[in-house]
Amino acid sequence: MTHCAKPFHSCHRLACVLAMAVGAHLLGAPSSAQAQTVDAAAAYPTQSVRFIVPATAGGTTDVVIRHIAKYLSEAWNAPVLVENRAGAGGVIGAQYVAAQKPDGYTFLAAPSAFGVRSAIDRNLPFDSLKDFVGVGQMARSPSFMVVSPSLGFKSLKDLIAFAKGKPQGIVYGSAGVGSTAHLHAAAVAHLAGFKADHVAYKGTPEAVNDAMAGRILYAFAPGPNALPLAKEGKLQILATSSIAGTRFMPGVPSLAQAGLGGYESEDWFGVLAPAGTPLPVRQRVAKEMARILALPEVRERFNTLGAEPVASGPVEFESFVREYVLRTRKLAEEIGMKPEG
Repeated sequence: MTHCAKPFHSCHRLACVLAMAVGAHLLGAPSSAQAQTVDAAAAYPTQSVRFIVPATAGGTTDVVIRHIAKYLSEAWNAPVLVENRAGAGGVIGAQYVAAQKPDGYTFLAAPSAFGVRSAIDRNLPFDSLKDFVGVGQMARSPSFMVVSPSLGFKSLKDLIAFAKGKPQGIVYGSAGVGSTAHLHAAAVAHLAGFKADHVAYKGTPEAVNDAMAGRILYAFAPGPNALPLAKEGKLQILATSSIAGTRFMPGVPSLAQAGLGGYESEDWFGVLAPAGTPLPVRQRVAKEMARILALPEVRERFNTLGAEPVASGPVEFESFVREYVLRTRKLAEEIGMKPEG
């Protein structure tokens, strides 16, 4: 039997220290890799950061992230780039980000359209709920139903009566298959009970231009794309997708107030990262975004665009996106919305 040469209480104290050290290791004490991740987050960023917008320039997602990117660049004293990769209803840009190295230097500026497309299309080249992780939300915005002033509609009821008088059906447009504008417009046609064909554009600006010219009967557009043109008299707004929209455009009713109940929704805009991107890095980005979104000048700027700044953390936003996709999947099945348009 081996005896300790030191007094019993000294041996006991040493044994306790060793046991605590072993226990801490077994319970998941920070590994060297975890420590390196935390250190990297503290020094972040050490190179340029990219935000990929899966839509054309000029859309709400583009406007919002470019505004935030400017402040991020100033805060980090590093280049923060915004790159548009439009096409296939946002699929091209999202697929590109999903394939990037999860090092915290490439992010997806994700609109709610990302969630809609994920809800209606089971054959995407990525899994929206597994190939991405949350960073944070940026804003939310009601969407506005826009038509050409030349049509002379006084209300949504006028448009519905007109559409029902066209047995061959009418045509509405959107920012693309699976966009939130597609969801809003399809829901209106379904609830109102008129036949309608969908024209998918490359982005919101293109759909709004054709609605303004009367080449399509109507479209839905977020505040940044709808409000300035409406105030100039170039577009007419018949309704908003959410009661919150009435704050930005007094006198314009929500769909329910206009006589078409059963549907209400807001667009949202946030940031996602490739799966595997370290949580400390995502938390650092989210914290800086939250600081920027709280600035009075940023809140004022967003308000003029019909958007409300909304900040959230990585875990919260990831949960929000998951719930949105599952809820929208059920709605899309009810109104017969298909991934092919």
